[in-house]
Amino acid sequence: MDGSVHQDITVGTKRGSDELLSSVSNGPYIMSTTANGNDSKKFKGDIRGPGVPSRVIHIRKLPNDIAETEVISLGLPFGDVTNLLMLKAKNQAFLEMNSEEAAQNMVSYYSTVMPIIRHHPVYVQFSNHKELKTDNSPNQERAQAALRALSTSHVDTTVAAPSSVLRVVVENLVYPVSLDALCQIFSKFGTVLRIIVFTKNSQFQALLQYPDGASAQAAKLSLDGQNIYNGCCTLRISFSKLTSLNVKYNNEKSRDFTRPDLPSGDSQPAMEHPAMAAAFTPGIISAAPYAGATHAFPPAFTIQPAGLTVPALPGGLASLSLPGATRLGFPSLPAGVCVLLISNLNPERVTPHCLFILFGVYGDVMRVKILFNKKENALVQMSDSTQAQLAMSHLSGQQLHGKSLRITLSKHTSVQLPREGHEDQGLTKDYSNSPLHRFKKPGSKNYSNIFPPSATLHLSNIPPSVVEDDLKMLFSSSGAMVKAFKFFQKDHKMALIQMGSVEEAIESLIEFHNHDLGENHHLRVSFSKSSI
Repeated sequence: MDGSVHQDITVGTKRGSDELLSSVSNGPYIMSTTANGNDSKKFKGDIRGPGVPSRVIHIRKLPNDIAETEVISLGLPFGDVTNLLMLKAKNQAFLEMNSEEAAQNMVSYYSTVMPIIRHHPVYVQFSNHKELKTDNSPNQERAQAALRALSTSHVDTTVAAPSSVLRVVVENLVYPVSLDALCQIFSKFGTVLRIIVFTKNSQFQALLQYPDGASAQAAKLSLDGQNIYNGCCTLRISFSKLTSLNVKYNNEKSRDFTRPDLPSGDSQPAMEHPAMAAAFTPGIISAAPYAGATHAFPPAFTIQPAGLTVPALPGGLASLSLPGATRLGFPSLPAGVCVLLISNLNPERVTPHCLFILFGVYGDVMRVKILFNKKENALVQMSDSTQAQLAMSHLSGQQLHGKSLRITLSKHTSVQLPREGHEDQGLTKDYSNSPLHRFKKPGSKNYSNIFPPSATLHLSNIPPSVVEDDLKMLFSSSGAMVKAFKFFQKDHKMALIQMGSVEEAIESLIEFHNHDLGENHHLRVSFSKSSI
C-alpha cells in the first residue's frame, strides 16, 4: 500500500469483545471517561446528545453479518468517507465524513428515509465525537481496502473505466420502466449518485452516474444486453462522454441523491408533505440490496417516464417470477413478501374496510387485521409482493383521517384469521373472495391506470340518469369540498371531480367507491393523473 497516498485514511474495526483500539486512549474519541477521571477502555456507546452536528456519524442496529462496504456506502452519496470504525460485536459503526455539511445532509436525509440493510432498519445519528482516531493494525486491512475502493477521492485512475457515467437505452419497452427501477437495478453495482431519464429518437434512455469508473464498468459488464423483464425491456449500455451529470431538479426525470435540497422544478406538482421534502429519493442509497427501497417515496414524485403513456410501476417488478428480473437481482421486496405493516393510523376512525378500499387501488387486498392492543397499527396482506411495493410507494406519507401513514414491510408472511370461536371485534377481515378486487383479470386495463393519490378523482360506471349536481352533492355530503367537476366529452359514464385536498380525495374514494347509484350501477372511483 502506498502510505503517501492513503495516509489521511485510517480505518479501524473492533478488537476483542469490548477492548477498544489501543491508540484511542487520549481524548474525545470513541472513549468514555469514568467518574474518577481514569480513561476507560470499555466502549459505552454514544449517549444520545441533543443532536449537535459532527463529522462523525453513529450507526446502530446493524445486521450481524454487515460488511464494511455496506456501511461506507450509506455515507458515500453525501461526500467522501474519511474514516470508519466497525463495532461488529455491538452491531454498531462510526463513519467520519469529510465535512460537517456532508454529515448534516446524511443525518437529515436518513431522518426522513429509514435506511434498511438486508431487511433491517438501521439508525443514524450524530456522534458525540468530533473525529475518529483508529490504528492501522493488520487486522483492519479489509476495512481499509473497502474504504479505498469506495472512496471517490481514491479511485485508482490507472484501472478506472473510461467514465463513471453510463448511457442506458431500454429497447423493446413492453412494460414501463421507471427511474426508480433503473436505480434499483444499477445500485447493485455501486452507489447511484445522479440519474436523468429522457426520450430520444423514440427510445427511453437514461444517463446514470456512479462515484467511480469501477462501479460503472462492473454494471456495464453485468447488465449490458440483459432483459429487465422476461423477453423485453432490454438494456443497452455504453460509457458516456460526460464525466459528471449536472442535475438541477429532483423530480420524475432527474434525481441527485447527494442533494435532497434541490427544488422539484416549476412543472412539478407541489408536495403535499413538506416534511418529506428530503425523502423524494427512492431510498436506494446503499450499494447493499435494500428491502422496499421506495417506501419513503412521496406520492407526488412517483415516476412516470417521459414519453410513456402507461404509468410506471415503482420499485420494479422484482417479485414477479420472471427469469429476467431474478437474474438482475432487483434489490426490492424479497419474493413473497406481500404483508405490509401500517402504523400511525387514527384508532378512532380506521376500519378494515377503509384500508381494504384504499390499498385496493394498488392491488388486490386479501386480508386486513387491525391490531387488537394497538389499534393505530394494522397488517394488510396484498395478493403479491409487486402490489405490496406499489401500495407502499404510493401511500407512504399520505394523510388518512388526519394522520400521516407509515408503511413498512411486515415480518409476517400472511395475516392469520382468528381461530374459530375467538371473536376479535371484527378487527380481522378476509377479502380473498371480494368482488371488489380491481386486478383479478390478467392484463386488466386497471394496471395502466395506477396513479399516486391526487386531489382529482376519476369516476366511472355512472348511469345516464345521474347528472353533475347529483355527484357533486354526493361527494360534498361527507363534509368535503368539491372544487370542480367535468364529464368526459365522449363518454358520460366517466367524469373527473376535484376535491379540496388530497386527504379529502382519499377519504372520498374510501367512502364512495362502489357506491350504489341505482340502475344496477356501482360507482368506481380511482385517483386521476389529470386535473380539471
